[in-house]
Amino acid sequence: MKETIHFYKYHGTGNDFIMIDDWEKHFDAENHKLISLMCDRRFGIGGDGLILLQNHESYDFEMKYFNANGYEGSMCGNGGRCIVAFAHFLGKIGKKTSFLAVDGPHEAKVGKSAIELKMLEVSAIEKADGFFFMDTGSPHYVRFVENLANFDVFDEGRKIRYSDRFKEKGTNVNFVEPEPDGIKVATYERGVEDETLSCGTGIVASTIAHYIHSSASGDYDLPVEAKGGNLKVKFKKTSNGFEDIWLIGPAVQVFEGEYRVQS
Repeated sequence: MKETIHFYKYHGTGNDFIMIDDWEKHFDAENHKLISLMCDRRFGIGGDGLILLQNHESYDFEMKYFNANGYEGSMCGNGGRCIVAFAHFLGKIGKKTSFLAVDGPHEAKVGKSAIELKMLEVSAIEKADGFFFMDTGSPHYVRFVENLANFDVFDEGRKIRYSDRFKEKGTNVNFVEPEPDGIKVATYERGVEDETLSCGTGIVASTIAHYIHSSASGDYDLPVEAKGGNLKVKFKKTSNGFEDIWLIGPAVQVFEGEYRVQS
């Protein structure tokens, strides 16, 4: 009999993930081909990434995130909210949690319709001619545009991601359209190498860029519209940068199943 892997499928505003309860760490995380195949939308389950829920001695759990290319990635904000919802569903955590991700420890709160995820502080922000660049757990390029609905996110994002500056390590690329009461964001993600319906760390970066771009002041609480749904980002501005950053939005379980490993 062929090996099977029990999985769950989650999404956070259309950013979708294969979730695996790997509490005892039996999953072969070095099998990049398997992970990539599971994430394939035609030959596998389909997903922007795969996330392992693992036990950790010092935290409630550890999050291991893999991009759709099969390799471990940097922090994923929507994936972080989904893993919290998943851990809560399995009874591993209560309404509040502290967990470890690739960029360090995170706190989170479980609400009725949303997961609140605390992100790491952001201080080093590059403001250049026509764009912002910062690391919000993952590297993000942010550019403001008009008429985002008709903007070619894939082609323009890919050009920047593979430009001379970024092609070696890659970057995520965000295009932002300001609205009277918030912003619209579209993101080209490295590792997925495509536009995704939502990117949590990109939405955080875009909100910070909008704060600077609009010469805002004080604490911030901004609605954000991604192509896959609505989120909210709030933070405090300090003399050193931005802290107490929270990414707030839904995390939805779609289905569960058994994946049959191909020999």
